[in-house]
Order: sequence, then structure tokens, then C-alpha cells
Amino acid sequence: MKTLNHFLGIFLILFCINFSLTQEGTDSQLAQFYFNNGEFEKALPYCQKVYSKENSKFNFKRLYDCLLNTSNNKDAEKILKKQLAANKDDFEYPIMLADFYQKTEKPKESLKIYKDLIDEFAPSSYSILPLYQALRTANKNDLAMEALQKGRKTLKNDFPLNIQFAEMYILNKETDKMIEEYLNLLESNSSSIDMVQNSLARYIDFSLEENKETDLLKEKLLTKVQKKPNDFVYSEMLIWLLIQKKQFNSAIIQAQALDKRENGEGIRVLEIGNMCLQNKNYEAARLAYKYVVSLGEDKQFYYSAEFAMLNSRYIEITEQRNYAQNEVQETLNEFNQVITRLGISRNSIEIVKQYAYILAFYGNKTPKAVETLKKALALAGLTSIQSAELKMLLADIYVIQDEIWESSLLYMQIDKDFKFEPIGFEAKFKNARIFYYDGDFKFAQSQLDILKESTTKLIANDAMKLSILITDNYGLDSNFTAMSKFALADLLLEQHQYDKAFELYDTIVKAFPYHGLADEILLRKSQAMQQQGKWNEAIVFLTDLLKIHGDDILADDAVFQLATIYEVNLVEKEKAIEMYKKILFEYKGSLYTAEARKRLRILRGDEVGIDEL
Repeated sequence: MKTLNHFLGIFLILFCINFSLTQEGTDSQLAQFYFNNGEFEKALPYCQKVYSKENSKFNFKRLYDCLLNTSNNKDAEKILKKQLAANKDDFEYPIMLADFYQKTEKPKESLKIYKDLIDEFAPSSYSILPLYQALRTANKNDLAMEALQKGRKTLKNDFPLNIQFAEMYILNKETDKMIEEYLNLLESNSSSIDMVQNSLARYIDFSLEENKETDLLKEKLLTKVQKKPNDFVYSEMLIWLLIQKKQFNSAIIQAQALDKRENGEGIRVLEIGNMCLQNKNYEAARLAYKYVVSLGEDKQFYYSAEFAMLNSRYIEITEQRNYAQNEVQETLNEFNQVITRLGISRNSIEIVKQYAYILAFYGNKTPKAVETLKKALALAGLTSIQSAELKMLLADIYVIQDEIWESSLLYMQIDKDFKFEPIGFEAKFKNARIFYYDGDFKFAQSQLDILKESTTKLIANDAMKLSILITDNYGLDSNFTAMSKFALADLLLEQHQYDKAFELYDTIVKAFPYHGLADEILLRKSQAMQQQGKWNEAIVFLTDLLKIHGDDILADDAVFQLATIYEVNLVEKEKAIEMYKKILFEYKGSLYTAEARKRLRILRGDEVGIDEL
């Protein structure tokens, strides 16, 4: 019997606890439900119950709003004073009380609270910032400024409040004073330079060619640099500003002057050179690199700058294709001088590959390129990937020399050694093209079918395009003449024999005017112009393709290539945006959709994640 009573007692206790918790939950839910619906009369009793059990800020504010909305001003004032007394360190409550007095037509009481707050707490380094923030949150910006002025007057340079004053000047659109505050902050705390730069970048649009704020900032920085030449932080800020405006030559001059004053061994100038390279300003990049090289071979960044200078030459020729033949020769001379001095070694493999590539594809010196690569391949201690990369380039050059079966052997070696690696897939694809050039379309097709499943997206796409080309056009005429001529013309294009390739393409158009290769021929002619850096001629062929074959399979390729030319080579941003939009809206199933969306966002200045970049 005692045991039964014991269990009953426990049950009753648990039941009561559960009922109490359930009741509390119900009261809170009902309070929130009626409050959200604006039914303040119904919400009030529940809000009072919940607040009586827990006087948290949330519960208080909900009850306070209910009282105000039901015209219970006396009760509202009473609980607000109670809450204030219990939380004397929280500035939100006295500000709420002052606001209450203002709304209930008691301006004297309201002003007194604000005056007491500012007089008592603004002169203290411990309380000025919480008070300022509370006033800002309550949209009392004039009072927030008054608090800052009181604080600065009392605290002076011990607690300068530059950031807070700058924030207020931004709100008041007083750019001159905002800039002055940030520059004064740097004088007292140079380590805050990153924060200052980030803040200025948020409020000043450096992309505008004409901008009063930018001119004002530059003027103030130049004044600071002249008055305080030993405060390097202002020179750093000036360099940063010039970079934001993409005035790279001026930035380099400033960086060189600063580098000499602080004995920086060129690191700052080297970094600006890299930025110039990223922005495709090759002349400015080389100006920066030459300065670092001029400091001497014994300096830490000498070889980095020398290699970067050669790399800038390589990129300008091979990607921008912006060169005259004499500039190609100058570039080859520069590469040759460095390689002669350093020798062909594992450390110089990258510049050796670049040198050989320019020799073969732009300098018309394939025998010299082959000789250079064979010397590199003979080096002891090469890694397997270094050896494969050298073989790949050598095979590509053999194609130019019309030694296609020599190149095929090298491609097969790489494919065998790296069967499941990207470089192996690339070699298999290039070898499939060898058989395609030779007219063995069936074997080429069998290799391409394997590559369509490649994990390397670029190779898989290229394989798919060539496979579709063969499938769609192989056998459309009884003796395969058109396809065989087209493949041979593609080989001539690969060998940079553009005139011969164009003649062969034209014979196909004349002999087979309605053949499905017509759009492919226009695309190939555009690519030939792109290889030679003749961007406007390339655009003409792509535009013709869209006019005549706008509904065919290559239309989205043409649009994407137009977008790329406008973006990268001609730097016509608006036209590039127009083309990328065309892909998104008119070719929704295109393989280029994801890339077009990403590039469009970058061009428009949208926020782009690191994974996308």
C-alpha cells in the first residue's frame, strides 16, 4: 500500500510539473499569436502572465508594446521604469523612456534624460561606445553625434573615436570629413589600414572614371605623403587608391619610391606587377618586374620577377595574341638569354616549355623547339608529370611539322602512363584527332566515345563536339570527299597554314553548297582569325554563322566565342554582357550556361564565391 501511494505521489508531482510547463508554453504561444495578429487587447493578459514569470527583454518589449497599443500609458511607464531600475547598464531602457516622454508630450523630461546620459556617460572611454551605439540603433543620430563630440572633447587623443565620427559623416554625406577621420585614424594606428581600405571601398565607387570622392581622397593622400614622408602608411594608401583606379603605372612609381625608402627588396612592386598581369596590363607588369630585376641577382625576389617577366611575354603572345613579328623575336631573345644563363634544368622547365612553344607556334622555328625539348627530356631526375608535359608539347610540334605519326606515338605513351589522369585524357583526345586528320573516322570515333565519359569536363566536351561532327557528316556523300577534305583542312589549320586551309574549306562550300559542314567551316574560319589575333575578322565569321545558321547546333558556340572576344580581347564589357545574356535566355540547354552565368555575374560586379572563381 505504501509503495502504491509512493508511485501515486510521484505521478501527481510529474503531472503538475508537466501541466505547469504546458500552461506556460500555451500562455507564451497565445501571447505571440495575438501579438503578431495585432490583437493587443487579447494578447495583453497573456503577455502579463509570461512577463511576471520571466522579465526578459523580449517579454518586456512585447508587454510594453501591448500596453502602448491599448493606451495603458501609466502601466507602460511603470514597467519601463521597473525594467530600467533592474538594468542600469543597458542604455536602451533610458532611451526608450525618453522616447516615451517625447511621444506623451513631455519634452522637458525627454531632453533631461538625453542630457543626463550624454553628460554622465559620453566622457567615459568605457561607456561612450555603448551609448553611441544605443542612440544609433534608436535612430537618434543627432544625439549620437552630440555624444561623440562630448566624448572627443573630454577624452581627446586618448580615445579619438575616428571610426564612429566617420560613420556619422557617411550618414550625413559629408565625404570630406569622413575621409579626414579615416586618415587621422591611420596617423594614430597604422595597423588599421585594412579596415580603413575596406570601409572606403564600401562608400566610394572606384570604378567610375570621374568621381569627386576619389579625387578628394587622392588630393588628401598626396598632401599627407608630402607633409609626412616618413609615415609610410599614407604612401601605402596612395598606392592602394591608384590600384583601385587601375592607374598601374602611377602605382608602380609610388611603390618604387616607397620600396627604396623602406628597403623592401621589391616585394611590393612585384605584387603590383602580378596585379597588372591579372588585369592584362602587360606593359605595366613588365615595368614592375624590370624594377625588381634591376635590384640585383643577390636580392630575394630576383628570379621570381625574372620568371614573371618572361611569363607576361608568353601570355601576351599566346592568349592575347597581341604582337608584331619583331616583338616575338625580342621575346625569344629574352627567353634565350635567361635559359643560356641558367641552363636547361628541372628548375627552369616551365620557361623552357614556354620558350619552345613560342619558337614553334609563333616564331616559325620548329627544329629549334624540338631540339630544346629533347634536351629537356634528357635531363635526369624529371618527375613523370614533367616528362609527360614535355612529350605532349613535343607531340604538338610534330603535328605542325606534319610528322603526325611521330606525335601519335608520343600521345599513346602519355595515354598509357596516365590512363586515368587529365593529361592522359588529353593525350587520348589528341591522338584521336590524328586518326581524324588521316581520315580514319571509325577509329577516331571509337576513341572519342571513351572520352565522352571522361571526368575532365573540357576534354569530354571537346570529344563530344568532334564525335558529333563525325556522326553528323560522315557518309553524307557517297565517297566521303567533303568530310575527308574538311579533316585535312583542320590539320592545316592546326599547322597554322591558314591560306591553304581556307582554300580547302572554300572548295567544300563550292562542291557541296548544301552540306551540313557549312556552319562548321564558318566557325573554323573564325577560330583561325582568333589564333592570329584578328578579332574583328573573327567576329564577322561568327556573326555570319548566327545569321545563316542561328538555329543549328553551333549557334551557342558562336555566341559564347563572341562573348569571350568582347570580354577578354576587345574589353567591351556591355557587348560581352549582351552575349552572355543571349546564351542564358535563348540557348537554355547550352553546355555554356553555367560558365556564361558565372562570367555575367563577374562582369556585373555581383558577389561571386571562391568556388565559382
